[in-house]
Amino acid sequence: MQQLLWIETLLKFSAGALLAVFPMMTLRLLGLPRPPSGFWPRVCGVLLLGIAGALFLEGTSKGHGLGLAGVVIINLCGVALLACVLVLDGGPDSLRGRLAVWLVVCLLVILSVLEIAML
Repeated sequence: MQQLLWIETLLKFSAGALLAVFPMMTLRLLGLPRPPSGFWPRVCGVLLLGIAGALFLEGTSKGHGLGLAGVVIINLCGVALLACVLVLDGGPDSLRGRLAVWLVVCLLVILSVLEIAML
């Protein structure tokens, strides 16, 4: 269970840091649509950093943060949104962007199944 928490922490921290510091470049490299400003991608990045911080706290013996069950809920909500957007053809216009989002959906489903098995 601890290993999954650390994997989640690393993934959330990495994505959050990239979006918070380099929002437009990150979106461009992934082939995702870019808004006129980097405000909302940065907000998303900071939220991911906050989740990573809560996971880090849960993984240490010093306190309680976001547990594995909470992470599963967050992942499945994200999967539901991303999959619906892709299926309804409201996702990225580029093939690279659609592939990147489908990859995220698949990885989050696999990770969630592993996490549910550990609960």
